Amino acid sequence: MENNYSKYVVGFLLLIMLSCKEKMKINKEEIIEQKVDSLLKLMTLEEKIGQMSQIRHFEKSAKKQISSKFIGSIIHTQGPLPGKTAKDWQKKFTDLQKQALKTRLGIPLLFGVDAVHGQNTFEGATIFPHNIGLGAANNPDLVEEIAKITALESQATGFNWVFSPCIAIPLNEKWGRVYEAFSESTEITANLTRASVKGHQGDLTDNTTVMATAKHFIGDGATDYGVEGGETTLTKDQVYDFLLKPYRVAVEEKVGAVMASFNTMNGISMHAHKALLTDTLKGQLKFDGIVVSDWKAYSRFGGNDIINAGIDMVMAVDGDLSKFQEGLHKGVENGEVSLARIDDAVKRILRQKIRLNLFDNPFSKTSLTKEIGKEQHRTIAKQAVRESMVLLKNENKILPIAKETKKIVVVGEHANSSGLQSGGWSINWQGTKGNYKGSTNILEGINKIAKGNVVYDADATKNHFDADVAIIVVGEIPYAEFFGDIGHESNQLQLTLTEKHKKYINTYADKGVKTVVVLISGRPLVVTDDIDKSDAFVAAWLPGSEGDGVAEVLFGDYNFKGKLPHSWPKFVEDYNGKYGPNFWDNSIEPLFKLGYGLQY
Repeated sequence: MENNYSKYVVGFLLLIMLSCKEKMKINKEEIIEQKVDSLLKLMTLEEKIGQMSQIRHFEKSAKKQISSKFIGSIIHTQGPLPGKTAKDWQKKFTDLQKQALKTRLGIPLLFGVDAVHGQNTFEGATIFPHNIGLGAANNPDLVEEIAKITALESQATGFNWVFSPCIAIPLNEKWGRVYEAFSESTEITANLTRASVKGHQGDLTDNTTVMATAKHFIGDGATDYGVEGGETTLTKDQVYDFLLKPYRVAVEEKVGAVMASFNTMNGISMHAHKALLTDTLKGQLKFDGIVVSDWKAYSRFGGNDIINAGIDMVMAVDGDLSKFQEGLHKGVENGEVSLARIDDAVKRILRQKIRLNLFDNPFSKTSLTKEIGKEQHRTIAKQAVRESMVLLKNENKILPIAKETKKIVVVGEHANSSGLQSGGWSINWQGTKGNYKGSTNILEGINKIAKGNVVYDADATKNHFDADVAIIVVGEIPYAEFFGDIGHESNQLQLTLTEKHKKYINTYADKGVKTVVVLISGRPLVVTDDIDKSDAFVAAWLPGSEGDGVAEVLFGDYNFKGKLPHSWPKFVEDYNGKYGPNFWDNSIEPLFKLGYGLQY
């Protein structure tokens, strides 16, 4: 009886504590809203429009614009770097922040960066596998840890906002951004979205975390024929049932921002799609954060129409700042845009700045620079590489390779380049083709583990046909955004391996050398014949800076764990229609289904 009474008392006390905690949370949000309202009442229209403006840090007159145009946010993109070292980067952004704090109301800046697989714009940072690889690993705890590290290394270089995670659901591998998304599966995408937002944001008041951005709302990966920024002709029910859930999850996790997409739906630009941006995202999903535009959206997607549709902050870049600010000011004056819409946008921006504690703590800590690329972070990145690899074929158990193998020939330029193995958004927007600071490539990893003779044959011309095994690393060159679309006039990308890379495989396979093929790619490719030619075939995706993680699995230090996050195509003809082979449309039989993956 006494024991039951004690349990009752403890339970009652816990209930009270939980209730108090919930009240404290409500009170905290009420205080934030009071601060927002108080500040908003002090602002002029020019200051409000300034808060809605985002410019690049390397604009010639950036400092002047922060003061005179009341800029609300700074973006780092391809272009002049803020400096050579992380402390240089911090100093650059600290100087700009001080400029903002000198303005009449002293509203601090948001500093945003496309840190999509680590702080990938800073050479020396930890660069993780792209999201497609994390979808193959399908480990939410690991994704959360990766997001925490990305947030920490982003803060260490001066940023408090990242444009990540991309939570698109790709329906056609011709799309140039397939690798930025986790999976064609809504469930996998939703689960990893939750983990990513939690990891990035943590306790937003802690300056080792950052504001995350769910992108790109909505239908960016589901365009007809996989065209970046093309038309999405899915029905409303398909959009709601298939694409919306990851955003619902992101909003549940209090994601700070959502970025609008380049695509159109029913002929309406997503940036100007009020029914989806305002009615669905802000209304139905109750999103209270910032809806940010994508690149140069004001002049590209309808001027004040995008503001009326629900865009709160505009990337006013490439000469768009005056056009945006003057155009919006005129729109308010002539009644085209209501002051209530402006106030709503500014409230959302101020709300996140307060949640980030920027008014009290506007600068990055210089002590964080020592966290960049440190060993513990690279250990997590290497784990992600190992767990992301998918074994598609292992004939006669050729894998794992014995470390004592007398002679191993490694073939292909992708084996000897951390840039090629990392893909787009790695150091540069369109990636890099050489090795970069702090990274390990696959060849280096093999040399570290193998105890026998390892020779390198970059282009399969050295004729090491006496080798016991050939590890042939082939794949795509780096690309980003529309430059990665198959069929885009700017590139020569294709859904198959190049003839040169097919030759690498054939040269050794035709001589009877046991052949292990490692595919480096941002999407499933049509490699049916190449798989047939090979003794073993591995999809390694875009592993990032820790290429030696690939070697650790090939030599059996770890087993394969990865499962396909996408259905794998059998024929090029699988892409004659709007979409490729995927699990929700079973009219096309894939070579391997979603979830396929062998183990030792």
